[in-house]
Amino acid sequence: MGGLGLRELVVVIIAAVVWGWPFGRVFSRAGYSPWFGLFMVVPLVNIIALWMFAYAKWPALPERAGE
Repeated sequence: MGGLGLRELVVVIIAAVVWGWPFGRVFSRAGYSPWFGLFMVVPLVNIIALWMFAYAKWPALPERAGE
């Protein structure tokens, strides 16, 4: 009477992949691991991950000489 059945588990996994795949592509283009996109599936962790992503230096971008 509790827990997830096989059908619900498959739906959750498919939803996580569909939701995390685009974020993984964005993170990989910015120079981070695409596995970082899995954080977007976890509530509250996704807000912290996006905040860190927004204010961190992106490894894929070249450094500007004037900064």
